[in-house]
Amino acid sequence: MTNPGHHFVAVIGGAISGSVAAEILADSGIRVAVFEQNTRPYGKIEDGLPRWHVEQRKEEYGRIDARMKKPNVYFIPSIKLGRDFDLPQLFKWGFSAVILANGAWRDRELGVPEAEQYVGKGLVYQNPFIYWYNHKNEKGYQGPRYETPDEAVVVGGGLASIDVVKVLQLENYERALRARGIQTSMHELEKGVATVCKAHGIKPEELGVKGCLLMYRRREQDMPLAQPPDNATPEQIAKTEMVRQKMLRLARDRYLFRFQDRRVTTGIIVENGRLVGLKVAETKVEGRKAEPIPGSEHELRTPLVVSSIGSVPEKLSGINMSGEYYTFAGKEVPRYTTMDRVFGVGNVVTGQGNIRVSLVHSQKVTKRVVNCMTGSDGNPAAGAGGAEHQVASAMDAIGKQIELIPPLSEDQVAAVERQVHALQQKAGFTADYDSWIAKVTPPDLE
Repeated sequence: MTNPGHHFVAVIGGAISGSVAAEILADSGIRVAVFEQNTRPYGKIEDGLPRWHVEQRKEEYGRIDARMKKPNVYFIPSIKLGRDFDLPQLFKWGFSAVILANGAWRDRELGVPEAEQYVGKGLVYQNPFIYWYNHKNEKGYQGPRYETPDEAVVVGGGLASIDVVKVLQLENYERALRARGIQTSMHELEKGVATVCKAHGIKPEELGVKGCLLMYRRREQDMPLAQPPDNATPEQIAKTEMVRQKMLRLARDRYLFRFQDRRVTTGIIVENGRLVGLKVAETKVEGRKAEPIPGSEHELRTPLVVSSIGSVPEKLSGINMSGEYYTFAGKEVPRYTTMDRVFGVGNVVTGQGNIRVSLVHSQKVTKRVVNCMTGSDGNPAAGAGGAEHQVASAMDAIGKQIELIPPLSEDQVAAVERQVHALQQKAGFTADYDSWIAKVTPPDLE
C-alpha cells in the first residue's frame, strides 16, 4: 500500500469542485496545493452568482473556507494556469498529479456570422455582465461597465439567463422608481417588482418600463431550469416539464419580463458600426432539435443583446482542446489525453455551471484518483486483497494511466513544499488563510 503522505497534488481552481477535491485529498493524508487565479477562491459563487443571493453566497464561502483551512492544504492565490505557469512546469516542480478544476469562464459564442465584431457595441456576454453587476459598487472596481437599457434582448433559456433578465429588470425598475422620487434597493425589488410598486401606491405599468425579452430556441417546457432524475420515466419527464413552466411563470410574475419560445437568431442588424438588432426565425421543435421555419424570419430591434447560451472552459496557452472543451477521455475519471497524471473535475468537464453537479462530480472523480494513489477504498478493515482489488478497479476505469503515478520520496515532497511556499510568498500570502481573506476582501463587497 502506497504511503498517502508521499504524494503532493496540484489542484487548479479553488471554488466548489477544486475545494472539494482538495478536501478529499487532504483527508486522505495527501498534500495538495490549490492554485487560484483570483485573490479569493470563490469562483463563480462570487463572480457568477448574482449578489442578491446573500445567504447562499455566505454559506458557500464558509464551506470553501473550511476546506481551504484543512491540514495538508496549501492555498496559492493570484496565479493562473497558462499565464504564470503551464502543466509541464507543475511536474518539473515535482507534483505527483494535477487536477484541473478551473471551471467554465468563457461564454459560448452567439453563433451568428460577424457577431463577435460587436462585443461591447450592442452585444454583451453573460459572464462579464454578471461579473460587472456583482462588483460595480466596489470603489476599487476597474473593469468594464455596462448599460442596462429597457427592451434589451436576452438570448438563452437556463437559470443563468433568468439571472441576466433579473439584473436588467431590477436595474430598470430601480431607475424608474428613482425618477419618481422613490428610493428602493436591489434586495427589495428582488422580492418582486409588483410588491414594491404596491407598497408605494403605484402600478408597475405606470412607470413606463416595457421590459426585456428572453428568447429561447425550444419550447418553454424544454428550458433547462430543472432536470429530471437519471433514467426518468415518461411521468417524471412530464412532471419536470411542468416544474420548468411553473418556474418560468413565477419569474415572469415577479420580474415582469417578456418571453418568446421557439425563436432562433439567424443574423444581426448593424447600423453605424453598432449591433442594433437581431434577425430571428421561428423554430420547429422535434425532440432536442430546433430548426428554423423557412419564411418565418423577421427583424427584432433592440438597444442591447445579452447572449446567455452557456459557458465553456477558457482557452489557455498550452492546453489542447477538442471543440469547446479540453481533450478529456473517460467518463468515470476524465483524464487529459495529452499528458499523463492530469484529471478534470467540475465545470471544466461538465460545463453545467451547477453547484450541486460540480460538487458531486468532484467527489466521484477525486475519490477514484485517491483510491488509485493510496491503494485503499477508505475501509481500514480491507486486507491486501481488498486493496489490490480497489487499485485494479480504479486503474481499469482510468485506462491504466494512473499506474504512472509513483509515490514521492521524502526529499521530493520537501522540494515541492519549498516551491509552494515560494509561490505563496511571491503572491503576498505570508500568514494564515483567514488573515489573507480579511486582507483581500474589499470593505464594500456585497
